[in-house]
Amino acid sequence: MPKPHILQVGAYPAWDQDPLDAAFVMHRYYDAPDKAAFLASVGAQVRGIATRGDLGANAALIAACPKLEVISVYGVGYDAVDLAACRARGIRVTNTPDVLTDDVADLAIGMMLMQSRGLLGAESWARSGDWAAKGQYPLQRKVSGRRVGILGLGRIGLAIARRCAGFDMQIAYSSRAPKPEGAAWEYIPDPVALAARSDFLIVALAATPQTRHIVSAKVIEALGPDGMLINISRAPNIDESALLDALESGLLGSAALDVFEAEPNVNPRFLALPNVLLQPHHASGTVETRKAMGQLMRSNLTAHFAGQPLPTPVL
Repeated sequence: MPKPHILQVGAYPAWDQDPLDAAFVMHRYYDAPDKAAFLASVGAQVRGIATRGDLGANAALIAACPKLEVISVYGVGYDAVDLAACRARGIRVTNTPDVLTDDVADLAIGMMLMQSRGLLGAESWARSGDWAAKGQYPLQRKVSGRRVGILGLGRIGLAIARRCAGFDMQIAYSSRAPKPEGAAWEYIPDPVALAARSDFLIVALAATPQTRHIVSAKVIEALGPDGMLINISRAPNIDESALLDALESGLLGSAALDVFEAEPNVNPRFLALPNVLLQPHHASGTVETRKAMGQLMRSNLTAHFAGQPLPTPVL
C-alpha cells in the first residue's frame, strides 16, 4: 500500500522525524523557499497535515490541499487551525492533550516562585559580587498561603490548582460553569472579580474567539499594583497593549509570561521592564514530554489512515 502524503508545516526533533519519514511521504513545507510554488506542486497529493500548535493551518493552506483528510497538531492548542474550514470539508483535527499537562503546570508554578522571590535577580546578585559588596539581596514577596486565581479550570488549570494547594494557597477559579473537581475551591465566574480577590492570576484557558482579550484592562487594573499576572496559555487571551501600559505605569505589580502576540519577536517594551519575567514559549519543553507529544501526533495520523478511532480528536 502506498504511503500517505503528509504536508509538514514545521520542524520536529529527529526522534519524531525519522519515524514520520518511515511511515509517510513527508513534504517539508517549512523548508521550501517558495512556499506558494511548493504547495502548487505537492498540494494535490496531500492527505494529511502535520503541524505544531504555534503554526497551525490556515484556510489558504487547507484550500491548497483538495484531498486533505486529517490535521494532526503537535501541541494542545489548536487555535491556529482554521476549524471552520475543516468542518466545511469534514477534515479531522487532532491535538496532543494530557501528555503536556504536568510540564505546563510545573512551569506556571516555577514562574510564580521565580518572579515572586526574585530568583533571577538574586542569582545575579550572588554571581556578580553584589552580595559581598552590598549585603543582603532586597526583600521579595511570599507565595505560600497567599491568594491565587486560576482563569480556566481545564486539565492544565486543575493541575495548577492542585500544585497551589501544596503551597496552602487560597484558591479561586473562573470557568464557564462550576467544576465538580473544583468543589474545594471558590468559584468566581467574573474574571474582574477573580482578579480583584487574587494576589496571583494564572491564565490557563484555551484560546477561542470568545476568550480573546478576556484578560482586559479592567481585569489587569483589578489585579492591582501588588498583583502578578502569569500566562502559560495563549497570548490572545491577554490584551497585551493594556498589560504593557499597566506594567509601565505601576498599575500592575508584575507579570510572568511564556507567550507573546508576535512571538518569537517579543515587543521591545517588555525588554525594558524590570517587573516582568519572560520565557520563550517552552512550557512543554522537556525531553520526556516532547517525545510523548510526538508519539501521540504520529499515533493520530497512523490511526486515521488505518481506519481506526483517533486517540485524541478535536474534530
